[in-house]
Amino acid sequence: MPLSTSLVRALVYSLAVLLFCDTVWAGRAECQYPTDDPLSGCASGTLLVGPPGTSNVNFTTIQSAVLSLPNDATPYTILILPGNYTEQVNVTRPGPVTLLGQTVAPTDRTQNAVSILWAAVAGPSDNARTSTLTVTFNASLTGPDGHHFGSTDFRAYNIDIVNDYAPYSDTPSLAIGISYANAGFYYCGFYSYQDTIYVGELGNTYMYDSEIAGQTDFLYGYGTLWVQSSLLSLRSCGGGITAWKGTNTTFVNSYGVYIVDSEVRRANASLHIAGECALGRPWNAQDRSIFAYTYLDDSIEPSGYIPWAGVPGGRIDFNTTMAEFRDYGPGFNLTGREEAGITLLMTPEEYAPYDRVEKVFQYPFSGEYGNVAWIDPTPWVLW
Repeated sequence: MPLSTSLVRALVYSLAVLLFCDTVWAGRAECQYPTDDPLSGCASGTLLVGPPGTSNVNFTTIQSAVLSLPNDATPYTILILPGNYTEQVNVTRPGPVTLLGQTVAPTDRTQNAVSILWAAVAGPSDNARTSTLTVTFNASLTGPDGHHFGSTDFRAYNIDIVNDYAPYSDTPSLAIGISYANAGFYYCGFYSYQDTIYVGELGNTYMYDSEIAGQTDFLYGYGTLWVQSSLLSLRSCGGGITAWKGTNTTFVNSYGVYIVDSEVRRANASLHIAGECALGRPWNAQDRSIFAYTYLDDSIEPSGYIPWAGVPGGRIDFNTTMAEFRDYGPGFNLTGREEAGITLLMTPEEYAPYDRVEKVFQYPFSGEYGNVAWIDPTPWVLW
C-alpha cells in the first residue's frame, strides 16, 4: 500500500530534524571534549575560561567573560575548563549566551567537572541577591516592576551550580534565579538547602537530565519551570519540594512548576525521612504545581501536598492546582491522597492542557503559547 503524501512529508521532516539535531549535538560534544587545544572543536568566536594559572585562556572568571560580551542579539558561547569557580554570575544581555562545561561525558551529569560556587549573604537582602547564577539580574528581584525582557536564550550544559551558605535549611540561598528570561539547563546540578531554584516574573526555565538538591521549598517562584527526566534529591524535609504562586494577568496563563518523567529520592541512605517530605505547599492560593509520570521514594508524605501552616485556609481554595498525574513508587499513597483531599489526582483530560512544553511556555507580555524555540531539542530527540 503506497504511503500518503502527508505521511511521506512527515517522515522526511522527521529525518531532517534528526539529522539537524545529530549535527548540533555532535558540534557541542566536540567543543566540550578535552583536547590539547580546547577551542579546536568549537564554533568561531567561542570564549575560553580557565582557573588562574591556566595558559592560553581568555578569562579566569566566568563573570568577566560574560561582561565582555556586547549588549546585542549576537549569539555567544563560553567554554569553561574544569575547576571550581567561586563567584556570582549575572547575565543581563538580551542575546543568546551558552555556557559549556568541558567534560569527557556530555550526556552524563555525574561526571561534570565544572562547578560555580557561592554562599548567600547573611542578613536582610532580597532573596534574588543570594543567587549563584542569575539571569536576568535587573529583573530578578522578588518584586520587579516594568523591566524590559532580558536574555531570550540562555543555555548551560554540564555545570554544577552550588550555594553552600549552610549545610542545612537556614535562609534563602539560591543556586539560580531566572526572571524576564528564557533559560535552559542540560546535564547540570543545582545544590543548596533552601530555595535552590527561583523562577520569577516572566521567567521561563527548562531543565533536562539534571539534579536538583534541597530541603525547603527548593523549587519556588511564580514564572514557569519544566523539569524533565531529572532527579530531585531530598537532603531533608522542610516546607515542601515546591512552593509556587500564581499571578493574575489579562490573558489566561499557565505559570507554574511541572516535574515530568523524573525521580524524587532521599539524598543518601542515612536520612530517616520516610513519610515526612511534602511534594509542595502553596505560596499563594493560585499555586500550580504538577508532578507527572514521576517516581517517588518513601520519603513523601501520604497526603502528597500540604497546606501552608499557620495561614487561614492554608492558602488553598478553588484556584489551587497542586496535582499529580500517574506518579508511582512507594511515595505514592493513593489512600493517603484521597483521605487528605489536598492533592488533585488528575484525569487524562485534566492533565492534557499541561502535557507538553508548547502548552505551558508563553511569550512575554502577549501570553501567546508556544515559546519553545530556546529549548534544545537534541536531548529528547537523540536520547
